[in-house]
Amino acid sequence: MKPTISLLFGVHAHQPVGNFTEVLDDAQRRCYGPFIRTLYRYPRFRFAAHFSGWLLDYLLRVYPEDMALLKQMVARGQLEMVGAGDTEPVLAAIPYRDRMSQLNALSERLHAAFGQRPQGAWLTERVWEATVVPALADAGIGYVTVDDYHFLCAGQDADKLNGFFTTEEDGRRLDLYPISEALRYRLPFAPAHEAVAHIESLAKTGEAAAIYFDDIEKFGIWPETYAWVFEKGWLTQFIEGVLASQIIRTETFSAHHARAKTHGVVYLPTTSYIEMNEWTLPAHVAARYDGLIAASKASGRFESEKAFLRGGIWKNFFSVYPESNWMHKRMLSLSQRLQTLPAEQASERMRVLLHEAQANDAYWHGLFGGLYLPHLRRAVYNAIVELEGLLDSTIPRPAVLRADTDMDGNDEIFLHNSALQAVVRLDGSASVIELDAYRLRHNFGDTLRRQPEHYHHKTLVNDPGAAHHGDGINSAHDRISFKHIVTQDDLTYDAAGRTLFRDTLHDVDEGAIALDYVLRASTEDKLSFVAQTRAGALHKHIAMLDGQLKVTYQFPKKLHGQFITEINLAMPSCDGPAGRFVLQGEIPGGFGQPLTVEVLDQISVEDAVLGGSLSLDVSPPARFAAQPLFTVSQSEAGFEKIMQAVTLQLDWQLPTVENQLELSLLISPA
Repeated sequence: MKPTISLLFGVHAHQPVGNFTEVLDDAQRRCYGPFIRTLYRYPRFRFAAHFSGWLLDYLLRVYPEDMALLKQMVARGQLEMVGAGDTEPVLAAIPYRDRMSQLNALSERLHAAFGQRPQGAWLTERVWEATVVPALADAGIGYVTVDDYHFLCAGQDADKLNGFFTTEEDGRRLDLYPISEALRYRLPFAPAHEAVAHIESLAKTGEAAAIYFDDIEKFGIWPETYAWVFEKGWLTQFIEGVLASQIIRTETFSAHHARAKTHGVVYLPTTSYIEMNEWTLPAHVAARYDGLIAASKASGRFESEKAFLRGGIWKNFFSVYPESNWMHKRMLSLSQRLQTLPAEQASERMRVLLHEAQANDAYWHGLFGGLYLPHLRRAVYNAIVELEGLLDSTIPRPAVLRADTDMDGNDEIFLHNSALQAVVRLDGSASVIELDAYRLRHNFGDTLRRQPEHYHHKTLVNDPGAAHHGDGINSAHDRISFKHIVTQDDLTYDAAGRTLFRDTLHDVDEGAIALDYVLRASTEDKLSFVAQTRAGALHKHIAMLDGQLKVTYQFPKKLHGQFITEINLAMPSCDGPAGRFVLQGEIPGGFGQPLTVEVLDQISVEDAVLGGSLSLDVSPPARFAAQPLFTVSQSEAGFEKIMQAVTLQLDWQLPTVENQLELSLLISPA
């Protein structure tokens, strides 16, 4: 019998909830559209595609002609549409009830648009935990794709990973296809004829499959790929090479799954793709992990050892990034509240908002992932804040709540009314970690601190060269490039979270003093704290009055020195043109430029994207300084500096008039 190989070719298309429409349109122009139109010309080339629900909804509304081609390819048996969670959540990071809701939502969307419910599913970021099996099986999913690396970590032989395996959990069965890492790194980066030849080299007498499922954005959106894939014809050459082969046949996953037999039972460890396992580690540990990988490669043993050099797991992001953990635990608490609502009170809008709050992108960071992108975190908080407001209007919460929401050992106090919510962590700082305006659907406290990343040392290299795949092009994994110039001064790290009303005291005699506030009292609209100084007790009060947050300080009379409070405000426009300060009717500048006012008693912070404004009133007047807060991060487009917040600093010389300070933030919808 002549050796043959089935090519199971799948692509995954996704854009984060809240991404800019210009980004979606550019992705359609450079990738989704030309890819669909190219594949449509080759009915014999069978493949699978997964489109996340939010992206699919946009494409159906805005680009119906290309979506009609998808529907025709489904109808003629060329294309299999693959399911997943609707907003692309990491299924392992949400409860079973939400896994079912997410999976069913996309399956229903696909059935409505293409006339078929999916039989297989894409696992977001290929994050595998056995706990996801029951929901996938209960939602009618028969198989998923994960990396061949997952199987190597379970002790499977690499040369046998050419078909599907079977696992089970809690009485449910699920089949697993191992995605070839060798194909992931060749498509579309190696020349087309080399990629085809590699697939042919995998052929065997009997049943064998070459399994590929990866981001469609590699075919046009990643750097260099549009010219390579479409203008220079890589995709056409690849398809025609496959179809001309006497060895390769193309199949959909569902067709292969229906006729082939399982390779046997397998139990996979909790893991993701190999690069992700590095990204989940804290910077100092990631550097040690990099050293192990480098030593293994230098010794020539990496291919045999990589399954045992696993790094971390996806959920580590909640340990590495406190802001991600806080957002995740806030989402989980609202999921629990929604679950307890009587069915007749749980609206469809509530379900949609919970799904949007579970979108994976804003929760993690590596070469991809959007934790560093404020507009993606804002989309999650938009959903969280609106959902919380709807839940409160259905079953009201107490005006003051205390809980350790993020499980860090410190309780938080939630002080809220129908207009605002201030969350204060009881960690000694008495600062506001979240400030929600319900009518604006916005969290002004959504600021990411500057913290070490293991790749930061690469930003200071003099020669950013890149590795190439022979005569092909760069993969984003192999590139070191720069969107912005990064200097050592940009790599300054924060000792604590970037919050609102974080205080510093410089005593004339003792110098800088670490204030340690203790909660003394809480009422429905006010929290009272006290910190001890050499001169006596310093009192801090945080009060809520409809759309106004008022912070008051009372100092001991004999305290001399400088008192500073810092307010970090997450503004939607960041350093864009829609954000500006207004001082005495004039515009002294935008959020992206430093601003200093020697004597200030009132300033407005306006943002056209926000749909409202914020006014800061100060009594007695203070010295005011504002500057943008930038972080340094990597992406597939290169190293970049991103504005996270505008940092306001107010300072007074003590003693002040009546030894009291009062600051008010008035938040007004447009």
